[in-house]
Amino acid sequence: MKLDRIPGDAHLTYCTNIHAGESWPDIRASLDEHVPAIKAAVAPDRPLGIGLRLSGQAARAACAPSALEAFRDQLGALGAYVFTINAFPFGPFHGVRVKEQVYLPDWRDKERVSFTADAAAVLAAILPDGIDGSISTVPGAFKTNGKSKDAIAIMASNLVQAIADLVYIERRAGKRIALALEPEPCCFLETTDESVAFFETTLLKPEILDALAGIIGTGRPEAEKLLRRHLGICYDVCHGSVEYEDTVAALDRLIAAGITVPKIQLSAAMRVPAMTADMIDAVMRYDDGVYLHQTIVRNANGLTRFTDLPDAVAAFREGRADGEWRIHCHVPVFLSDLGAIGSTRSDLVATLAALRTRPLSAHLEVETYTWDVLPDGLRTGSKSADIAREIIFCQKELME
Repeated sequence: MKLDRIPGDAHLTYCTNIHAGESWPDIRASLDEHVPAIKAAVAPDRPLGIGLRLSGQAARAACAPSALEAFRDQLGALGAYVFTINAFPFGPFHGVRVKEQVYLPDWRDKERVSFTADAAAVLAAILPDGIDGSISTVPGAFKTNGKSKDAIAIMASNLVQAIADLVYIERRAGKRIALALEPEPCCFLETTDESVAFFETTLLKPEILDALAGIIGTGRPEAEKLLRRHLGICYDVCHGSVEYEDTVAALDRLIAAGITVPKIQLSAAMRVPAMTADMIDAVMRYDDGVYLHQTIVRNANGLTRFTDLPDAVAAFREGRADGEWRIHCHVPVFLSDLGAIGSTRSDLVATLAALRTRPLSAHLEVETYTWDVLPDGLRTGSKSADIAREIIFCQKELME
């Protein structure tokens, strides 16, 4: 919902990637099932913003004029509106092994461009007047797939195509939509430093700007302005915490570099202050076999990155992973700790406090999508009730 007291005309929501369903009918049914209870708890007297997750097949189906008309009617009946779309996972996101497949197709693939165009067409058709839109997407590619110069050049070229599409949408429909690359551990973009460098050393090079200018029919200076207007970073606080970033400083750095932050995902990661042998069983309870749990260990030797939790545990058994652990697992933000395991919620609280004072981003999205795989003790009620608790927690922190 709209947060009138927060600088920058901000909107707060949750991401519907928490709900299982890949087809457009399944996604619509999940909204009817969960949104009424959530709205009653957090926005009974005003419209509820929704962060809509679309799969590839759902985005294509939702583009049909009849589908869009029916969806607008559904949103009206729910008393809800959509201002941001999660177009990160293309395929299934629940109930099957996701792990590194979640990044495919990545920005080396034209299918990613088409998927993003479909999501943008849907958002442009349903975005309320006077509200900007955002679409979060994969951070280029999985790290091993995005290292080569050829891969980087292809990703930049495909991003130019996506930016041009968003420029055309704004010219045609008057709807401003920004694409937001979401840095994540073990990906092509995983830190703020890498994100800034990608913009400065690749995307803002004269040849890239000239390619965009040629498509949209403008000069290089205007092309740079439009690239910055329609492409930015989705900063996920959980991801930043896993990387041991000062999340507020990271956001300030992006803004100082002239990189827009169309969306901040409000989330927390698992934290083990000092890993010990008797913590292994507690940690491995989160090895669900579905999601990739990148783990970064900090000790006197610096940071050591592990692609998945079992890799870190194996290294610890061999004496190679002593120290503090941060684990990419989105955990409930309203819980200060997880029993034997801690949380990086303090980074989220600091980020929310900063948002009270300056307009770092206008789109704030709670993103805890792991409820179905969390241990039973961390599920405190119905899924709708837990989602509402997360939104209320963030809302209270923003209003203090």
